[in-house]
Amino acid sequence: MTSSNIQQPDESVRAELTALRDSIDNIDAAVVHMLAERFKCTQRVGRLKADHQLPPADPAREARQIARLRELAKDAKLDPAFAEKLLNFIIAEVIRHHEQIAGAGRQQNS
Repeated sequence: MTSSNIQQPDESVRAELTALRDSIDNIDAAVVHMLAERFKCTQRVGRLKADHQLPPADPAREARQIARLRELAKDAKLDPAFAEKLLNFIIAEVIRHHEQIAGAGRQQNS
């Protein structure tokens, strides 16, 4: 099938598609801004941990957060496994930041 054989949607379908895509774009922007705010907070946590020689990772808290997020996902009709994967990705990035902050602190104290 060539592109010339594909039927073009009528104007109402195109308008609905545009409106939905605009909503998706707005949601994506909100997600990025929320993640930026989250990482601002976790950077502060990382500095606090480094200042007090606490480990970059907190497995017990991470486990609680994963369980909490899975429940929230279920309530929101979102796949809990997807929510867990997303949180694990974020947690790995946070730990990486905390390790960098701790390493920078050790270098300053040397």
